Amino acid sequence: MQHLKTWRSLVATALCLAVMAGAARADPIKNLVLVHGAWIDASGWKPVYAILRREGFHVTMVQEPSFADDVAATTRSLDLQDGRTVLVGHSYGGSIITEAGVHPKVAGLVYVAAHAPDIGGGRGRARQANAECACHDRRRHQEDAR
Repeated sequence: MQHLKTWRSLVATALCLAVMAGAARADPIKNLVLVHGAWIDASGWKPVYAILRREGFHVTMVQEPSFADDVAATTRSLDLQDGRTVLVGHSYGGSIITEAGVHPKVAGLVYVAAHAPDIGGGRGRARQANAECACHDRRRHQEDAR
């Protein structure tokens, strides 16, 4: 449990630092949009959301239905922001923020243990990259076992 609390605090701290790095500009970033991964819903961000809200940030958690709809849902969340926004994606959410990251309100992207495909690479390319990594890891473990 302590490990999970430490992880949440680290993520929240990293997000605060990423946003504060842009604070040297005249218009500091106060908006964060959090995009969840594949095997959890937006409630997975709830502890991080609470920490960031206490720090004074405007935080939105995106609930995703499917890849094309996920990008659209994230874009709708960005449309509702009142200024520059940092998009944060975890796991599969990285593919979503890559696609939605071209939105004019996006000031930056933060990948938290997330897929980071090229724009247009989408879900399929992320899946292929994971398969290549898994294959590479399997070969490495087989070589280590010899």
